[in-house]
Amino acid sequence: MEADKYEVLIIGSGQGGNPLATAFAQAGRRTAVIEREHVGGTCANEGCTPTKTMIASARVAYLAGRAADFGVHTNGSRTELAIVRQRKRDVVSLWHESGVRHLQDAGVDLIWGEGVFAAPHELEIRLNDGGSRRLTAETIIINTGNRPAVPPVPGLDQVPFLNSTTIMELEDAPEHLIVIGGGYVGLEFGQMFRRFGSRVTILQRGGHLLNREDPDIAEAVREILVQDDIDVRLHCHASRVSKRNGKIHLEVNGSGGSRIIEGSHVLAAAGRRPNTDRLQLDNAGIATDDRGYIRVNERLETGVEGIYAIGDVTGGPQFTHISYDDFRILRTNLIDGGSASVANRIVPYTVFIDPQLGRVGLSEQDARKAGYKVRVAKLPMTSVARAIETDETRGLLKAVVDAESDQILGAAVLSVDGGELAALIQVAMMGSLPSRALREGIFTHPSFAESMNRLFGTFTD
Repeated sequence: MEADKYEVLIIGSGQGGNPLATAFAQAGRRTAVIEREHVGGTCANEGCTPTKTMIASARVAYLAGRAADFGVHTNGSRTELAIVRQRKRDVVSLWHESGVRHLQDAGVDLIWGEGVFAAPHELEIRLNDGGSRRLTAETIIINTGNRPAVPPVPGLDQVPFLNSTTIMELEDAPEHLIVIGGGYVGLEFGQMFRRFGSRVTILQRGGHLLNREDPDIAEAVREILVQDDIDVRLHCHASRVSKRNGKIHLEVNGSGGSRIIEGSHVLAAAGRRPNTDRLQLDNAGIATDDRGYIRVNERLETGVEGIYAIGDVTGGPQFTHISYDDFRILRTNLIDGGSASVANRIVPYTVFIDPQLGRVGLSEQDARKAGYKVRVAKLPMTSVARAIETDETRGLLKAVVDAESDQILGAAVLSVDGGELAALIQVAMMGSLPSRALREGIFTHPSFAESMNRLFGTFTD
């Protein structure tokens, strides 16, 4: 089979791959994107866009349930999950169609199929509509992302379990949803479906939720979930699962011994795995780590000249905005002739529970491990005027500051719109502002931003 020659090939049309393909095409380079399933990657189709759309519905359900607290009386409320699901589908379709149109308008060839390496700079494309093609290019970018992992629980493959994609296609809320995993995905879906009317149990193997977070922040999150009538079980892992009489029976082991939890549905939310197992990377000499993530340097280069990897498939911070920053790095280096890298970039993220957990930079425990002498500032939301006025006093603010330079190293913001408030702190970090600048700054009263004045006046270390 004769190979069709391109200048740039991008495997996977995720949040970094699409704008990169557009940039190459607009720079006059013949570019193709190979996509197996859907344009936009996990974020637009199965991750950020659909989940946050459904979380918005769950937030409305929560507020409807609290209406009387604000002196507003309704005739009751109910959730029609089928309508929530359709709204989610409509939003996803909007972004998907927009993504396809942008690629086509830029002159990118969109090839529907699965790409595998035949040689370092040659791909075999197994086309979705049958047949195959051979493509070559001096520059190849791997943007294949990852997918939900299946936890190694005996019997799980014998029961109809849910993952982060399939749970969003339910037509009715589960009677009792059991969530395996106390990470971002498990907590977001657990709280969401509790607000849709499900009974929810969350199982976490470790001693606190959200393994990356400081214990005090994780404990504050746990307290909020318990207030929402979610059964959170720590030091608890699933040892076997089966289905009997139409119910899921999960045997769990914990500090109190072994017991059976009976539920209607089980969500496996215990991590993700990279989509590299079918790329035949050995044919190109591309190295991976022991989990299957592609090894890259600070410039996102693999060990093979001209081949790069971006986004979740590299095993770095697995957030859409990081994938987009990967795009900016390669655009700078491969199109603009610059020298960008991932070194020293500030990583923000938000866990979209309610209240949100906005995070940026280093946690306290990571800052101490890195050798910093730190000062820690904390402020409960019960001390924030705007939170009191809106009756949204759950959560706290926490900042970690270098005691020697007064530079902000990181922050955790557990509050309504915590991701937005954390972004304010991130901007200060990007501008190398000392913490005293936020302590003394003038912010609108009353606003959540005004809490910066008090937060950075509460150092305890």
